[in-house]
Amino acid sequence: MLGQEPEGSASSPDKAPVSTGQVASETAATALRTPDPDEVGGPPAGNRFIAALWSANTVTVTVLSLFLAMVIGGVLICLSDPTVTAAYGYFFAAPGDAIAASWTAVSEAYANLFKGAIVDPAAVTGWLDGENTIWLALYPLSETLTYTAPLVFTGLAVALAFRGGLFNIGAQGQAIIGAAVAGLVGFGLHLPPVVHLVFTLVAGAIGGAAYGFVPGFLKARTGAHEVITTIMLNYIALYFLSWLIVQDGVQDPNRTDAISKPVDENALLPKLAGGDLRVHLGILLGVAAVVGVGWLLNRSTFGFELRAVGLNPDAARTAGMSVAATYTGTMVIAGALAGLGGTTVLLGTAGALTGSVVGNIGFDGITVALLGRGKPWGVLLAALLFGALRAGGNRMQSFSGIPVDLVDVLTALIVLFIAAPALVRSVFRLRAGRTGRLETTVAKGW
Repeated sequence: MLGQEPEGSASSPDKAPVSTGQVASETAATALRTPDPDEVGGPPAGNRFIAALWSANTVTVTVLSLFLAMVIGGVLICLSDPTVTAAYGYFFAAPGDAIAASWTAVSEAYANLFKGAIVDPAAVTGWLDGENTIWLALYPLSETLTYTAPLVFTGLAVALAFRGGLFNIGAQGQAIIGAAVAGLVGFGLHLPPVVHLVFTLVAGAIGGAAYGFVPGFLKARTGAHEVITTIMLNYIALYFLSWLIVQDGVQDPNRTDAISKPVDENALLPKLAGGDLRVHLGILLGVAAVVGVGWLLNRSTFGFELRAVGLNPDAARTAGMSVAATYTGTMVIAGALAGLGGTTVLLGTAGALTGSVVGNIGFDGITVALLGRGKPWGVLLAALLFGALRAGGNRMQSFSGIPVDLVDVLTALIVLFIAAPALVRSVFRLRAGRTGRLETTVAKGW
């Protein structure tokens, strides 16, 4: 008809014809922008809270990861218990015996894990009845905090490097060097109490920082990958410590084994409680380090540059930031934190240098940083969890006969599930999180 525009033609010269595919795309986009019924006066607030709680957010995934790890750990406990396996030998004749034996073994093991990590109700009851002292009731919590203190430092050392786009595998070596330098100052000098402690802590931090400077400088100047350099430096630190403690003037003259002179009492970390409780000032220093690292990352200029380099070093360089200086500074600070972790072990519990004075706190710090998702307060919570597992595992082995290695299995399972949120989501049919997606890495670019 006259005046009627053909189908698909433009109504004006500045408009292009609209195709069927464009119409379909606009329709789909409109559907995607349609408000969720839950957000527009749908179910009541309580139902919306439950729906949000049962979604793939960080808290829910972490709790469910702990639950899954405990379930699989219970299966392993049953498999390692001869009484339970014997009961399953005649399962079809008396299934109740097998179920009862399984429940007894698992419940006793986890009960002892709790009693060794948090509190023993029997000890609390005895203290209230006047049968024992408060120290016995607080002993499990004291052990948990004692194991937690060095893990906070090494976890922060790894997490800080993560945020800067670096993978600091060398926290173990940095902790060893920090402990070695602190030990030399601890038994080599004789200073007043507070002064000696401060000097020893500073020496440990400087030793770790100097050892962290090496991979940071190599990364900044030559492009050497920090994973390779820090792994090699771990071995160098370990063998250096083994050589150091048998040298004249370092080895304890009253001992024939490889152990150094004892650290002067003025340099030891003071205990926070009396009796046999081992908890010391190191846990408070760890909390202070968490606060300091949090301020550094979120409030300081260097922290901003560190996070910018970690997210996109090319963009940071274009913006005028020195990527090389940031890499070096990050590893120096991370090394200082790891050195304080080794120093905390030496001054808090060991008291002298040995070949295994720091244990595996550097490698455990990697797991703590992953579990804490690279956030300072997350690292503190993850270190508390690891400390509780370690303290409770000792009692579980003593009272239930469960190998302490099971604690390492539980730790590995927890990290596995947290690092694979899609797996947890599929197992429990979780809804997609609305406030943000759960990241499986602690820093973009790593």
